[in-house]
Amino acid sequence: MTHELTHAERIRYKRRQDAAYQAGEEAVTNLRAALALAGLTLPSLCNDGPLGCRGFVRLGGCGVDFANRLAEVVAAGARALEGRKP
Repeated sequence: MTHELTHAERIRYKRRQDAAYQAGEEAVTNLRAALALAGLTLPSLCNDGPLGCRGFVRLGGCGVDFANRLAEVVAAGARALEGRKP
């Protein structure tokens, strides 16, 4: 038996989907900017739309050199954050 959504339920669902899509767009923008600070670019980085009312960001594939450089940058950032803990 299928449950038919009410008009109000459809509106709430649409709002959640829209919010999830916007969150994905913001995450892509933030990550792209952070990567640029490190001189890195992920050409396939994109918002892949909401998935179950959650934002979903597709990172895509990358070469070994890029992956190693990204690991260095993330590790350096993590070490810097660790040093700032009270």
